[in-house]
Amino acid sequence: MRSTRVGAAVAVLLVAACSTGPSPSSPTSPGTVAPTSTAQTATAGTSTTATTATTTHPTGTTPPRTATSTRPTTAPRTTPPRTTSHTSPSGTTAPSTGLPPALRDGVVTRLPTSSKVVALTFDGGAGSQGAATILATLHAQGVPASFFVTGRFATANPSTTRQMAAVGPVGNHSWSHPDLTTVGAATLQQELSTTRTAIIAATGRDPRPLFRFPFGAYDSRVLGLVHAQGYGAVGWTTDSLGWKGTSGGMTVDSVVARVLAGRAPGQVVLMHVGANPDDGTTLDAAALPRIIAGYRAAGYGFTTLSVLTH
Repeated sequence: MRSTRVGAAVAVLLVAACSTGPSPSSPTSPGTVAPTSTAQTATAGTSTTATTATTTHPTGTTPPRTATSTRPTTAPRTTPPRTTSHTSPSGTTAPSTGLPPALRDGVVTRLPTSSKVVALTFDGGAGSQGAATILATLHAQGVPASFFVTGRFATANPSTTRQMAAVGPVGNHSWSHPDLTTVGAATLQQELSTTRTAIIAATGRDPRPLFRFPFGAYDSRVLGLVHAQGYGAVGWTTDSLGWKGTSGGMTVDSVVARVLAGRAPGQVVLMHVGANPDDGTTLDAAALPRIIAGYRAAGYGFTTLSVLTH
């Protein structure tokens, strides 16, 4: 399905909805931006826009239910606002000039490259059921990857988080995976700062400037606040939808087909390290060897989100 956005570059989605579990490029542009307060439903490498304001994602945390925050079953996710400056609650423009150039405008959904490389990214929310298999596959295949973990995940799984950092960068994914469009500035800042401390404790490395919004949900206000905390936001080009599990109609075959159907230079793939809470499946972990083989057969290599931080 092609994007219906007029005047915007093709919207590209990136890597992570988060894992579930108990609570504890284009060559000319770093990313594609679209109007504020829209939502994005991932399909096989493409996206469509809707008018919902928040999104759903697999996690142990349910976004607050308000008049504007519902929990749709199709997991729409908001797209980047069409703007290059972001306004804070006080009405001032939050600074983003200290960020690497590729992370200053909107949410990055595709790497700025025309080379046949893709970035595999994995989100960790609470559960880590598929993490060992994923890490073993990446090591065996010699494939780098990027990760986004919550503070709860890093605190509960310090060894796994440390192993992730040996494979590629580990970014901030908030502490408790709330819908950040529904929280105040102080809460958002605390979500980021406590998670940063947890990731540094586990890995010895600062997650900044890499951040991924929980549920993919954001607006210009929270994007400005995230920038002010020293983070740029990374989304994804293709969501594998492995988090839906077999109970959600997905299979290993459909995950593999979906990811490879979206392959393109700079594609950012979103997968997860946890299990579906209803059926216990870890489809992304099971599909990963075939995904890697499929990219290589098509002449693709692999990179990490570190290319955005220079």
